[in-house]
Amino acid sequence: MAKIDLDSLSIEELVALRDNAIAKLAEKVVARQAELAAELEKLSQYGKPAKKSPVAPAVKKAKKSDDVARKNDEASEPIAQAA
Repeated sequence: MAKIDLDSLSIEELVALRDNAIAKLAEKVVARQAELAAELEKLSQYGKPAKKSPVAPAVKKAKKSDDVARKNDEASEPIAQAA
């Protein structure tokens, strides 16, 4: 690839270069997405259907009031007496 002297380019030429680079990148992204979608479709025949966007299950945080209630429940249970 030929080197481009960016300092010698006018603003209009730099803008055109930027626009061309953005367009080329967009083309490559679309092509790669199509490749990955085809590969995912091919792989999905071997197992569960593939999810489009995997989401981690929400983790429920314990509240302090739940902690206190659990400790109170444990304390109120009868203790087994030794025979």
